[in-house]
Parts: sequence; C-alpha cells; structure tokens
Amino acid sequence: QVQLVESGGGLVQAGRSLRLSCAASGSIFSIGAMGWYRQTPVKQRELVATITRGETTNYSDSVKGRFTISRDNTKNTVYLQMNSLKPEDTAVYYCNVDRLTLHGGRTVRDSWGQGTQVTVSS
Repeated sequence: QVQLVESGGGLVQAGRSLRLSCAASGSIFSIGAMGWYRQTPVKQRELVATITRGETTNYSDSVKGRFTISRDNTKNTVYLQMNSLKPEDTAVYYCNVDRLTLHGGRTVRDSWGQGTQVTVSS
C-alpha cells in the first residue's frame, strides 16, 4: 500500500556533492517524521538525519555542517543534500518514514525504502 522509492545515489569523487530523493507513494493522507539512514557491510545501520513534519531537523555528528535534509509535504518527498563528501560516507542510504496516515485512517509505522548506493572515491 505504501512504497518509498529512493533515487540520486551514485559514484562521486571526494569533495563533490550528491542529492538523494525519497518519494512516498500510496493512498497517503499525512506523513510524520522522515529520515535518512545508512549502512555498510561492516557497520550497523546508523542515523544520518531526520526531519519532522514541522521541519525540525536532527543530524549525526559525522554529517553535521555538510548534509542538509529537507522535505516537500506536497510531494510526500524527503531530500538529502550531501556536500563535501568523504570516502567514509560510502554506504547504502535508506529512507525511513516513522509514521504515516492513510486515507481512511489507517496508520503505518516504520516504513523503509529499498536503499540507494552512494560511493565516494578518494
């Protein structure tokens, strides 16, 4: 019923930028907090950034000052602008929606996208 589709990943040199997008589709009435997480083969999935419906943001210390999360509630989409990328930013990035409400009143918790690979070369 609900699908999160990420896009914008790829291979980029250190110091360059990428912009990730995640669009939620389905019979959605409203979306709560949205966020980005990342995971590597040797590390557990970790928080990158979150944004509430009221656009309060939170960042991990490792990306603060370099990444910017934003959202467009009219498009049910969350973005992650990643600047000054480093090789240690290499990971699969996942979009998350903490809670959304469907038309008809049903609540869906903790939805995840399929992930998009970001690779930063040195």
